[in-house]
Amino acid sequence: MSAPKPIGPRRQRVLDALAHRTPDKLPVDFGGCAVTGMHVSVVAALRDHYGLDRRPVKVCEPYQMLGLIEADLREAIGIDVAPVFGRTNMFGFDNTNWRPWLFNGLDVLVPEGFRTTIDPETGSTLIYPRGDTTARPSGRMPKDGFFFDAIIRQGEIDFDHLDAEDNLEGYTLLTEAQLDAIEADIAAANTGEQAVFASIVNTALGDIAFVPGIDLTDPRGVRDVADWYVLTKARPDIVHAIFDRVVDNGIENLARIHARVGDAIDVLIICGTDFGTQTSAFCSVKTFNSLWQPHYARLCGWIHANTTWKTFKHSCGSSERFFESMIAAGIDIINPVQCSASGMDPQMLKDRYRGRLVFWGGGVDTQETLPFGTPGDVRRQVLERCEIFAPGGGFVFNAIHNVQAMTPAENVVAMIEAVREFNGG
Repeated sequence: MSAPKPIGPRRQRVLDALAHRTPDKLPVDFGGCAVTGMHVSVVAALRDHYGLDRRPVKVCEPYQMLGLIEADLREAIGIDVAPVFGRTNMFGFDNTNWRPWLFNGLDVLVPEGFRTTIDPETGSTLIYPRGDTTARPSGRMPKDGFFFDAIIRQGEIDFDHLDAEDNLEGYTLLTEAQLDAIEADIAAANTGEQAVFASIVNTALGDIAFVPGIDLTDPRGVRDVADWYVLTKARPDIVHAIFDRVVDNGIENLARIHARVGDAIDVLIICGTDFGTQTSAFCSVKTFNSLWQPHYARLCGWIHANTTWKTFKHSCGSSERFFESMIAAGIDIINPVQCSASGMDPQMLKDRYRGRLVFWGGGVDTQETLPFGTPGDVRRQVLERCEIFAPGGGFVFNAIHNVQAMTPAENVVAMIEAVREFNGG
């Protein structure tokens, strides 16, 4: 088991924020997980701005084309978390054996399994699950696009004759080799200098990124997102059967990880299923409480009974209506805190959930202000959000979801400098 490390000021400020104590400074995350990152083009621009070695940036999450924020850039930005990703990415191949790839005129590095072809009819870039070009492609990037969309590869669905096992291929028990890799990666991150933020086990309950099975060469079962939501109404028994197995395997995997690393993990991302839309939600609170909440409660219950880890839940959009249910289920942290969605006023959120829910994100709007505003607009919004969310802890600064391609570098720098200004320089 990994030995505990001394707790430096950066890790301590994250721990204080998670415990709803006022930290010495507002903690910051960028690149901690696949929903708090930056597009590879933005990472490259920041390396230029800070005068860092201009080596090609690694595409660490190819589905969204996120760039790896390496230690020198983390230091320049002032990031307080150390990410621990699974070594296999969302397309099912390992982030190893990096090689050059030209992406919209930008030299980047991609893993060996990043195998693509060009669709002769549309000019789109097609990518293949597990790097297997003999399989059907599972992702498509439009010509001159910036990230991939999932390709639905679902057969005809008979909702009366479904087998839950068909949707469980990606939810397996970890091998000893995988456990060895996780233990090594967590040990490397667990220096005591930064909080350890782990994205290491697939416990997603109906995540729209995983339902299409973009990492599978021949996915079976319900793999269209629209049909998945039909399933929640037509066959809740199948949904429960799937979720039961997801949580069973998740708890067993987490128990084996904990036996090796103990409390070296500070934050664990448990699920990225979106429940909110821009103006409404994908389901009612009643449906959430019936289908999802019991399974979240079982997973979080095990984590809280056996570890010191904090549970991190991602849900875009107008999600506030679900927060009480999430809190009751044992979810500690919500992300991305999309304040631009209906019913997500930042002051209301802070007033209503202060001391009960950590907001990880919400620091600046990535739909309008960050990509299209001026640096002054960005500075004003960042300072305003910090003034609202920071008092009494319970806030880790991040943008609202990933910083997207084509975001002006001067605006990203204005965001970083505004946080630094709030923290006293």
